[in-house]
Amino acid sequence: MSEIIKDSLPTPTKQRFAAAFRIVSRFSFWIQLALASTSGIALIFAILSRNASEVAENASISLSIFLAIVGVLLAAFSVVWAFRDRSLARRLQSSDRTIHPRKEEVIQALKIGLIVSFIGMLIAFVASEVSAIAVLSKSLSVPQGVAIYNRQNLIRSLDILVILSNVNLIGTHLIGSITSLGLLEWID
Repeated sequence: MSEIIKDSLPTPTKQRFAAAFRIVSRFSFWIQLALASTSGIALIFAILSRNASEVAENASISLSIFLAIVGVLLAAFSVVWAFRDRSLARRLQSSDRTIHPRKEEVIQALKIGLIVSFIGMLIAFVASEVSAIAVLSKSLSVPQGVAIYNRQNLIRSLDILVILSNVNLIGTHLIGSITSLGLLEWID
């Protein structure tokens, strides 16, 4: 299937690739920045709303928060890397050929962005699964229509914020993966 698509697409010239690279990296940068910021803010709210006693009670949410922090750090790296891609595209569009990056340098930058996005997406997926399972187990442990007397079984907004943060992280890393993979496919 990839060969059929590759045969139907024209080989990009350096200037056409540079123009597409700049536009795609600009959109990728802003979308990743918005999603990563939203995820980071939701995660900060979740961390600040926790009590010290809750940390010991629910290890799965603590694991999910830790993985979300790692995902946010990877998203921050991905945003910085998307900004670097913008500067690479700008250098590629320059009329001064001495500052043009080599094809191998562009491919290496795209591969690093792709690897970081894949790792971040995997971590965010695992974190969202852990937090969703924790919320599901809390909801299943309480019979329907009964007042909740055990604080451990109470579903709090913290749990939902952690899930929201992880889903936004998946989106952030998905955008980074799609743009890097698309540009890599086009340049090869």
